[in-house]
Amino acid sequence: MSFGAAFKLALHSVFADRSAVMTIILAVILYSFFYPAAYRAQVASALPVAVVDLDHTGLSRALVRRAAATQGAQLAAMPASVAEAEQLMRGGTVDAILVIPAGLAHDAARGRAGEVLLLGSGLNLTRAKTTLTAIGEALTATAREAAVNRARFTGAPAPPTVTLVQRPLFNTREGYGSAVVPAVAPIIIHQTLLFGMVLLAGTRREKSGRLLFSPAGFAGVACAFGLLGVANALYYQGWMYWLQDFPVNGGIATAVAVTLVFIAATVMFAMFIGSFFRTRERGIQLLAITTLPMFFLSGFTWPAAPLPLYLVAQLLPTTPGIAALVAVNQMGASLAEVRGSLLHLALLATGYGVLAGWRLCRPAAARARP
Repeated sequence: MSFGAAFKLALHSVFADRSAVMTIILAVILYSFFYPAAYRAQVASALPVAVVDLDHTGLSRALVRRAAATQGAQLAAMPASVAEAEQLMRGGTVDAILVIPAGLAHDAARGRAGEVLLLGSGLNLTRAKTTLTAIGEALTATAREAAVNRARFTGAPAPPTVTLVQRPLFNTREGYGSAVVPAVAPIIIHQTLLFGMVLLAGTRREKSGRLLFSPAGFAGVACAFGLLGVANALYYQGWMYWLQDFPVNGGIATAVAVTLVFIAATVMFAMFIGSFFRTRERGIQLLAITTLPMFFLSGFTWPAAPLPLYLVAQLLPTTPGIAALVAVNQMGASLAEVRGSLLHLALLATGYGVLAGWRLCRPAAARARP
């Protein structure tokens, strides 16, 4: 089969199969709307906090009022002891505990360093970070105000005022969705293309009993699926990010270049994996559970994995793909700055291409044998 005939046949197979259309095309569109919807709020706010006031002074009450007035925290309870507050945290009633020890105002009045205890739940690191940051800002503001009042009362010179101005470089909205969704997008593109190709490979095996191509036919099939993958990737990067208001700082040419290499690695990986399945549904049944591990193994949100898992992660196109695409699209990196990830993707595309060709390409005489 020639390159052109294989290219057309592959596209026809996709659009003639309802399941393949839903997997490769419609699923990408649906994910682009429904997945970011969970992060539309972007920044968590009004998270419940328990305050244990053991000082019962004007300073402690001022600290409680300021903490309750912040955007990230909401005063949910004022238990009488730390033990009661810990029970509330274990039960999920509060996300953080602020303990104001006895003698805080006494130490502040004499110029001593006062101490407070701030505890956060580790069940949800994002919520805990938001709450602790908000309370920390309240503590800083209260301490600065107490120092100024003490200076006025004693006649000492007021302490210098230091203002911290934070300017986020890439995630300008400092939202959880803006950080996570651009990293999940390559996983969506990779998995939908992988599932669709494995589905069609199993279908052809069920109908004809074999899955063999000439070198030209192999290239035509790869280019057809590569075209669909590139279209899906550019849909996310060129329209979905803009529609969902996610930060985009990279150039178009750079994004296209990285996308081409990532899709090439994905297609070769999918053709190699698809060569092992002989039934239509078995591939998706076995591969459906790999999506979440792929994301965690990429190293984007999880610490470095043990060496065996790290080595497995290096064999997945999503590992360098996420690193390169996030760096280019969200951080404005150049091709030179992501050359390591690009080389990684190129090596995967070449390696899986050789393996897929070894599995699927046969001479004409071998393909003609029953």
